[in-house]
Amino acid sequence: MASLKELKGRIKSVRSTQKITKAKQMVAAAKLRRAQEAAEAARPYAERLNAVMASLASKVGGSDSAPKLLAGTGSNQRHLLVVVNTDKGLCGGLNANIVKEALKTANDLRGKGKDVQFYLVGKKGRAPIKRNNAEAIAKHFDTSDVRTPGFEEAEAIASDLLEMFEAGKFDVAHLVYPIFKSALAQDPTTQQLIPVPASEGDAAATKGGDALVEYEPGEEEILEVLLPRYVRTQLFGALLEREASEQGASMTAMDNATRNAGDLIKDLNIEYNRSRQAAITTELIEIIAGAEAL
Repeated sequence: MASLKELKGRIKSVRSTQKITKAKQMVAAAKLRRAQEAAEAARPYAERLNAVMASLASKVGGSDSAPKLLAGTGSNQRHLLVVVNTDKGLCGGLNANIVKEALKTANDLRGKGKDVQFYLVGKKGRAPIKRNNAEAIAKHFDTSDVRTPGFEEAEAIASDLLEMFEAGKFDVAHLVYPIFKSALAQDPTTQQLIPVPASEGDAAATKGGDALVEYEPGEEEILEVLLPRYVRTQLFGALLEREASEQGASMTAMDNATRNAGDLIKDLNIEYNRSRQAAITTELIEIIAGAEAL
């Protein structure tokens, strides 16, 4: 059984930890609102851009003049997984779930005989992916030196990916990132990024509404401008979703840690009181026994 001094030290240590987790929870809660508003504000623009892309893609179709970002390389063998993780820890199982989704996608592709490489954004997902895929890491992109990654970072990542695509280093790129739903739910998802997918459902829905629209210049010229913008927008949205997911997961994890610390303090106090009572009883018995001996 631990001594009274040791129990007192443990109680003091746990209380200090509880103060830290409580402070971290409050900071995450304050940041969550701004991050959530930013992520939700970016979604309508991305959805509308997707609809315009689907409309233009349906007009261009499979013509020989279709841009490479839409038509692809003509091959489906080399795949690149762009995995968006956080730079900081203390956010529960968020990064573990993102890594799990990325490795599942990689295993599925490899099961079909495809070559898979990783483009890692953020620090926390590197180690578990490198453990069994060290030779498949194409590149890292560090966002740890930026307080809040924004469009500038998304543009830099998009430029890297477009250069790699033009250089023929991959045929298809997939984006793996968390979608923020609430402080309790952040769902990792995988979507094709390059070549830009033409959604048949969206194309059919927008084709009738855009039947009277004449594009000037032609659809191919507009797509040449919109396709890189689409890639940057998707990456920007992924970074915003990552920030909101990180703060939500951090707030939940720190709340759980604070509650657990409170329960541990309660248990330690009970053990301390029992030990103290036992020590006092022992001292009284010794005093009484000594008095009787005299």
